[in-house]
Amino acid sequence: MFEIKENFSLKNYNTFGIDAKCRFFVECSSLDEITQFLENHNKSDIPLMILGGGSNVLFTQDFEGYVLRPFIKGIEIIEESEEDILVKVGAGEDWDVFVEYCVEKGWGGVENLSLIPGNVGTCPIQNIGAYGVEVKDVIEEVESLEIENLKKNTFKNAECAFGYRDSIFKRNLKGKQIITYVSFRLKKQPVFMLNYGSLTEELNKFNELSLKNIRKAVIDIRESKLPDPKEIGNSGSFFKNPVIEESYAKGLKQEYEDIPLYKQDNGTVKVPAGWLIEKAGWKGKRIGDAGVHEKQALVLVNYGNATGKEIFNLAQEIQQSVKTKFNINIEMEVNVV
Repeated sequence: MFEIKENFSLKNYNTFGIDAKCRFFVECSSLDEITQFLENHNKSDIPLMILGGGSNVLFTQDFEGYVLRPFIKGIEIIEESEEDILVKVGAGEDWDVFVEYCVEKGWGGVENLSLIPGNVGTCPIQNIGAYGVEVKDVIEEVESLEIENLKKNTFKNAECAFGYRDSIFKRNLKGKQIITYVSFRLKKQPVFMLNYGSLTEELNKFNELSLKNIRKAVIDIRESKLPDPKEIGNSGSFFKNPVIEESYAKGLKQEYEDIPLYKQDNGTVKVPAGWLIEKAGWKGKRIGDAGVHEKQALVLVNYGNATGKEIFNLAQEIQQSVKTKFNINIEMEVNVV
């Protein structure tokens, strides 16, 4: 049975470590509990926020409403063949614990996504990605509960409208669905995705190419340049990599020979936001306890007692600075509350 807590601090429930409070907090560990809670809540006009692993949210103030944390656990094999396996995973499972579990079992497809913070239920919303792989590549379907009418829904991969750090759950269905389970189709004879420079380089240190070594290489790279949220508050990448027109990219290349450019299938070009931020002079900068990480300019950090508002203000200054220098808009990846 769930318990409703009042005037609850969310400091330990967001990876920035912002000490925002919510009026009410409830954690539900089953679909029945979530349904039961919503049956009562929907009769009120108190605002509701769904909070997963708290790895992609920045609180700039207290939340005057209910914060619901779905905490459904479990990993279940749905079907299996010689080639692949379909597993259904509870939204409350820790993402990296699930990745480690798959690697141990020899199931390929998520190893490049090692060490990304957050829960399984939030991975489709953001279409998390790293080192040449996006989670949409392995998601079969997403199960959810509609908040307003308590209807259970199943979204096949194509219905999720996945894009770069984007999905239907982030757009049309934002705040309307609670993701309860995600099903992944994984390979028993893994096809390694190694078309990412730094990963290939790191793997040269290993004698053998395997899921475990790819996971180890990804973790080593991430730990070498990304701060641990348990030690320094952060949410990983704060900004999306902007996508620009090829003609504009050519002009930038003439002016900045070292600019990394990645051609996309649709003829546009992706530019690393971290490079733009660094060239605009922000890498390692600190204003009070809000700062830009010294090793990775894409990561904004809380060095201790920064408020969400201070981090948000810093982000806006960075956006303006990049716009002035390069005439490129960089969009925040983090949800600001």
